[in-house]
Amino acid sequence: MVGMGYRTIKTAIGAGLAIWIATLLDLEFASFAAIIVIMCIEKTKKRTLHSIQKKFFASLLSLLLGSLFFELFGYNPLVLTLFILFFVPILIKGRIQEGFVTSIVIVLHIYTVKEVSLENILNELYIIFIGIGIALLVNSIMPSFKKEIEKYKAEIENKFSIILYEFSSLLKDSERNWNRKELVEVENILNQAKNVVIQDVENHLLRKENKDYYYLEMREDQLEILKQMEEILSIVSSSELHVTQRGMLANIFLNISQHVNSGDTTIALQHLEEYEESIRETELPKTREEFEIRANLFYLNFAIKNYLIIKKDIFNRSKL
Repeated sequence: MVGMGYRTIKTAIGAGLAIWIATLLDLEFASFAAIIVIMCIEKTKKRTLHSIQKKFFASLLSLLLGSLFFELFGYNPLVLTLFILFFVPILIKGRIQEGFVTSIVIVLHIYTVKEVSLENILNELYIIFIGIGIALLVNSIMPSFKKEIEKYKAEIENKFSIILYEFSSLLKDSERNWNRKELVEVENILNQAKNVVIQDVENHLLRKENKDYYYLEMREDQLEILKQMEEILSIVSSSELHVTQRGMLANIFLNISQHVNSGDTTIALQHLEEYEESIRETELPKTREEFEIRANLFYLNFAIKNYLIIKKDIFNRSKL
């Protein structure tokens, strides 16, 4: 089954099972049960449920209105055309236009047999219930995304660690050369991870919250802070002037880079408090250049503090 997706396998099994059951019950148009299965199976449980709801109500509506139309105006192509023109706006108004194809197939069944009887109506209802039931059954089995999500989280934390380490190195060494590629790479990983987490969320119908989704939102917010800091670091690192606070902040960045995956920010925040205290006790800058460097360092201190507070808040929230 090389190259064959999980969804394809489920669809094939579901379609075959639906036709088999419909044939066992000696239903006319038994193959339509397979079509319903094929059209209802989506990537996630939530999407499948929404798809089934829309197709179910559209199908019932077409069965009722189609029967009335043909019995009142006759079974001919002109009436079928008028019915479709009348029916489509109703589907759109009810926001169930996704059920158009399945509902029109039902109408065509009525048109083909040219008789509205209890037996024919029950035949269509049985096929609808079989198709929908099998679609729900096969789509209740979903692969777990947990390992994939954890892998993404590890990659994100590794990139964050590298970025923060490079921030520390830039503050220590003005000649340091860094191509900033990790900032782009981690953004791509975050987008990929979010797509997987969204699928995982939609596969848990009763789960109100998803900690992995909140985690990724936290990392996205932190990444925006890192991007802003990178611009300021470029200015600071280009200066040959070395003030005391520059080395202190470099050590703080280094420490944070080594504990990216930790939920405890107490020590890092304490170091920042000590850093702020050292700024208050330091003599005022003597030159314009020193003033600008220290102002930028103060901004970096403010930014990394926000970075840690975002992390602290999300980890506290996960404990609730």
